[in-house]
Amino acid sequence: MRKQKPVRESFVSMTELVLPNDTNTLNNLMGGRMMHLMDIAAAVSAQRHSNRIVVTASVDNVSFREGIKLGSVVTLEAQVTRAFSSSMEVHINVWAEDIPSGTKVKSNEAFFTFVAVDQSGRPIDVPDALAETPVEQELYDGALRRRQLRLVLAGRLKPDEATELKALFDLA
Repeated sequence: MRKQKPVRESFVSMTELVLPNDTNTLNNLMGGRMMHLMDIAAAVSAQRHSNRIVVTASVDNVSFREGIKLGSVVTLEAQVTRAFSSSMEVHINVWAEDIPSGTKVKSNEAFFTFVAVDQSGRPIDVPDALAETPVEQELYDGALRRRQLRLVLAGRLKPDEATELKALFDLA
């Protein structure tokens, strides 16, 4: 049995100020810059869980709900949801805060997948993720379905082998 590690130990909170060089011509944070920040926060979370070098394997649907204006404070919160043999799924929430107006909105959310690697770049086992709260458990439970969907879409798993996904649609 692999070692277990509580997912709370992988929690990362990262804060950035949106500066002119980060924005587009509408003075909104550029999407590519946001994804860069999300990748960094998620990578640190995966490294905390695995105590290893990690590489980004996939990024699920990054939704841009709200534009983030110049001068806003951006807070990224990342935490491992589940670990498989060498891969880990990391959930990220992004909050945009306008300090002068006192408003804070959730602007982005995504799931990233990382693979832990050794010094030669070969995948290496990671500890199992231990969910302790109801929210952590809900994310943990959905992680296998999200993983199967990623693998089916990448052509690495046949749809009829995706048992967790099939169970969602099994009407019999």
